[in-house]
Amino acid sequence: MKRFDVVTLFPEMFAALTQNGITGRAEDRGVYDLVCWNPREFATDPRKTIDDRPYGGGAGMVMMPAPLVNAIDAAKKRQLGSGVKASKTIYLSPQGRVLTQQLVEEMTSFDGLVLLSGRYEGVDERVIEERVDLEISIGDYVLSGGELPAMVLLDSLIRLLPGAVNHSESVIEESHSLGMLEYPHYTRPEVFKGRRVPDVLLSGHHDQIKHWRNEQSINRTRSRRPDLLEHDEPDS
Repeated sequence: MKRFDVVTLFPEMFAALTQNGITGRAEDRGVYDLVCWNPREFATDPRKTIDDRPYGGGAGMVMMPAPLVNAIDAAKKRQLGSGVKASKTIYLSPQGRVLTQQLVEEMTSFDGLVLLSGRYEGVDERVIEERVDLEISIGDYVLSGGELPAMVLLDSLIRLLPGAVNHSESVIEESHSLGMLEYPHYTRPEVFKGRRVPDVLLSGHHDQIKHWRNEQSINRTRSRRPDLLEHDEPDS
């Protein structure tokens, strides 16, 4: 079982992950467990303060280091007590390494992950220096906080874990899993608003279908994401 811990001011948001769809069923099956840690519970003042004005001035507030570090340490302690030996702490940040399928696959080797979801203008830099192993971004845009990026990361990771998806072949063939975009899909009816399903998909010739899908994947990637074809294209 994989162990995931998330440091977040809004733990209720993660019910969308643990109670729905593939990721919800995976938790029910014991593929992973997820625990959220609210840094307010680790603040020591009566008002449970977790943010303050930035030194040097500027707009917004910055999350204070002590509550975050204490929350991360509590999460690490839980994982260690559960037998986790290879664990990493990840900060979801627009300044981080861009999340790719390759990076997701690399992270499946870790027994546990601690995800830090920032808010406001970000977290005190010393938290990153002291506790964070890797910063990850889901794209070049700004969100209100790190919760949605954390859920994106977890969703992409959980579905790769053994037992999470009923048909493992569907995971292998998805867009980006083979370095290209996926071929188009069709289902019933054969004709919809005058548009027919390609004849090859109705032929029953598996080799021809495989060849067609491979060609479609290459052409779609060349048209929509040519950057993915900077390396050698697969044989068609």
